[in-house]
Amino acid sequence: MKKKIVVLGGGTGMSSLLKGLKEFQVDITAVVSVCDDGMSTGRLRKEFNMPAVGDIRKVLVSLSETEPLVEQLLNYRFKTTSDLNGHAVGNLLLTAMGNMTGNMSDGIEAISKILNLKGKILPLTEDNVTLVAKMTDGTVIEGEHNITESKKTIKKVYYKEKPVVNYAVLEEIKKADLIILSMGSIYTSIIPNLLCKEIVDLLEEIDTPIMYTCNMMTQPGETDEMTVSEHVSIINQYLGKRKIDIVVANNGKIGEAMRKKYETLEQKDPVVLDKENLKDVELITNNYVTIENEYLRHDTILLSLDIFKYLITK
Repeated sequence: MKKKIVVLGGGTGMSSLLKGLKEFQVDITAVVSVCDDGMSTGRLRKEFNMPAVGDIRKVLVSLSETEPLVEQLLNYRFKTTSDLNGHAVGNLLLTAMGNMTGNMSDGIEAISKILNLKGKILPLTEDNVTLVAKMTDGTVIEGEHNITESKKTIKKVYYKEKPVVNYAVLEEIKKADLIILSMGSIYTSIIPNLLCKEIVDLLEEIDTPIMYTCNMMTQPGETDEMTVSEHVSIINQYLGKRKIDIVVANNGKIGEAMRKKYETLEQKDPVVLDKENLKDVELITNNYVTIENEYLRHDTILLSLDIFKYLITK
């Protein structure tokens, strides 16, 4: 029987991890945070009062076993002077299917069959939720897009309204052999999954290992100058009595030219691996550095191989 992995996250980091994991003999469930409110997703949320579909689209693409042309189709954005301008085809398909089936979960399941997905995708909630951040200067910012665009430093995040957690998410977590908090924006992709009391309470009840795959680069306003252990510390604050058990982190060197590129263009720096402060967790390290289209990325196959090796030895 395949080992079961439940991945919690959202955005590019999660979809990258899933691209690697689907190549291994594991049962994958992706739980996607749905508080994105930028661009096409934000407009659809406002018009149809629905959960965010942008990150779900990315995860659909990453787990799909269809032709590359289908990936291009789902990610294609209209460029026009009409109301279609900026909308991604995949976002529109998810919106339509959600309306047809009555909820986002059933809509995703229907599209999953068409795309031959290697895994299951669940939205954290069916509610149209608003992420709120309190900044270190005391100001309060509503909306993930506004939080991300802000140049201020985040102190904490919470939901404006109390979301009802998708019941299927709780059932999948109960069956998991490993729970992974994926790389990605800590405050706007990972922690939104941990702001629901039902999930934190469930994680306290079960003894399933919790793994965190750490980012390679810091993120402005969220993790400036933070080390791996400091990333872990932030997440642990939202985990209640449970803490992260395993940390997967890059020990490879990021080239000087790439480092300067990220520092100049995106105000990001490499996340320092401080092993001396990670003695309370099981640490898995490797050189995950790879370059794709002139951008720094995790080697997702190597990363997933290390996760798979951990899973089958436990």
